[in-house]
Amino acid sequence: MGLAHKLYDQIDAAPDDRARFRLMADAIGQLEQRWPRSGEMPRRSDVREAEQRLEVQPAEVRKEIEVVRKEIVQGKTDLLNWPVPLMFGRVAPIAALVRLL
Repeated sequence: MGLAHKLYDQIDAAPDDRARFRLMADAIGQLEQRWPRSGEMPRRSDVREAEQRLEVQPAEVRKEIEVVRKEIVQGKTDLLNWPVPLMFGRVAPIAALVRLL
């Protein structure tokens, strides 16, 4: 049951006008507490600034993702490149030993 129906039932059951007015004043007070105050309502400029930030942020995120992707590719390349010299470094001494024999 909504606030309006509840208030109607309470006013209908109230014994006198004083009680009815008290119920209406309490209901108005509850509505005032729920209603945003002037400082809480966003202004058009606030909304516009938020929209601009939201438009800029995806572009920044894309740039950061691209940087991370490049770092991952570079790291992968570095990992693939270091075993080759390591293998040659081990093969060369073995080849030298074979020549000596």
